Amino acid sequence: MSTATDTPRVSTRRLVVVGLAVCLVIAGVVSFYASSHPDGLEHVAATLGFEGVARDSAAAGSPLADYGVKGVGDARLSGGLAGVIGAVVTGLVMFGLVLLVRRRGHRTHD
Repeated sequence: MSTATDTPRVSTRRLVVVGLAVCLVIAGVVSFYASSHPDGLEHVAATLGFEGVARDSAAAGSPLADYGVKGVGDARLSGGLAGVIGAVVTGLVMFGLVLLVRRRGHRTHD
């Protein structure tokens, strides 16, 4: 029996697809408007005067270093692509972990 106060059910697939779309829009478009100021750690280092002693990380030469995609000249496009790539990779890792945990949960223990 259904009443006017019942909320419609949303399928898991629809929820995941809409969630992914929102994440990709945020990563790809909203990142265009991210602050160009240094992050908190760099700001504190500059304020306290020890920013000159910092060394590059081991990932400094990677294709996605410094919140951008190496080889893409437009800074906004580079940042947006890096955000989308990061969101997709994170989503794939999450999906893989969910599948792994789900399979482990279906095992019967004797």
